[in-house]
Amino acid sequence: MYDAKKVILGILIFLALFAFPFWYGKGKAIPALKLSIDTPQIRQLAEKKCIEPTAFMRSSHMELIDSWRTAVVRDGEGVYVASDGKKITMSLSQNCLGCHSNKEQFCDTCHSYAAVKPNCWSCHNVPQEARR
Repeated sequence: MYDAKKVILGILIFLALFAFPFWYGKGKAIPALKLSIDTPQIRQLAEKKCIEPTAFMRSSHMELIDSWRTAVVRDGEGVYVASDGKKITMSLSQNCLGCHSNKEQFCDTCHSYAAVKPNCWSCHNVPQEARR
């Protein structure tokens, strides 16, 4: 092999470039997410409780909203029965956005942190509080 040194050097450079994204961020901590859910609507609530428990909403709210869309649009259903037995109208605009009206501080902050881009606003209006 005439160019063994060049081939080995090329392989080492390739491996270093390939592995760069994996070792570049090692040891760096991502700051914890701080959401602001302090809206006038939430402050006025006697019982500050969401449709489902907080842990469920943090991990599965998109699945819940997506299942609502399917139930309302495709199946003609309109009432969701929560885990505590409470009946709720399946509506992002009438339920969720009633309390979580600070889209920039709540929705956008969390979605940016999680690097997801839901398409809620292709059908729903942006909450008034966020349109400043």
